[in-house]
Amino acid sequence: MDEKTLTAYLDRVGVTRPPVLDETALGVLHRAHQMAVPFENLSIHLAEPISLDEDDLAGKIVTRRRGGFCYELNGAFALVLQALGAHVVRVAARVHGDGRLGPPFDHLALVVRLADGSGPWLADVGFGSHSTYPLRYGSRHEQDDPAGRFSLADTPAGDVDVLKDGQPQYRIEPRERSLADFVPTCWWQQTSPESHFTRGTICSRLTEDGRVSLSGQTLIQTSGRSRTERQLPTDDAVLAAYRDHFGITLDRVPTVAAT
Repeated sequence: MDEKTLTAYLDRVGVTRPPVLDETALGVLHRAHQMAVPFENLSIHLAEPISLDEDDLAGKIVTRRRGGFCYELNGAFALVLQALGAHVVRVAARVHGDGRLGPPFDHLALVVRLADGSGPWLADVGFGSHSTYPLRYGSRHEQDDPAGRFSLADTPAGDVDVLKDGQPQYRIEPRERSLADFVPTCWWQQTSPESHFTRGTICSRLTEDGRVSLSGQTLIQTSGRSRTERQLPTDDAVLAAYRDHFGITLDRVPTVAAT
């Protein structure tokens, strides 16, 4: 990531460039990214191709001020951290769901070591409602976070399970990967009727005291322990919600194809 793009990214997430990327600065960036850059799958339902090319990732998130799903969000966040001097290892994970694990390369997460020698940290800004701050990747103790109580556990095969409030979220294969390794599963996520991303639209981001999400035409807002849902009556109301809550300006409502 070049200097101009890095500056534009920091402006989008509202963070002053840190003199040193230390533990505190990493935490600030991790939270700020999730508050400014939504987790969303709208490109799939707008017939927009999703590219994992580094320039395209930066162009979508920085220039076009959109969000994305894990490959895009963590892919771009890795470029930011590297530009700030961190050593970043991209790792593949399989998501737990419906009593089973998803396909290989189902998720992209980041293992980060900072220039001051601290870490490793598990940084993940691309899993929707996940940890607000990075997790200590080497710790096997419970880690309290504003989003819940997290823990990491080794599996007999040498992988690492990530749990939130005691529930398994995904399983990391620690081997380093490149973005190119995720391209086939990224395509599957966009096209397969078995992918939950093709079944409906989601746009969600962290807020000061909860989350705001738009799932189809349902606007969901959480604050502390309270949750409200509101059905948006028209396409214009949906477009206004994307603009007002997520900073995304669209000329049409994303359409979910019939399966």
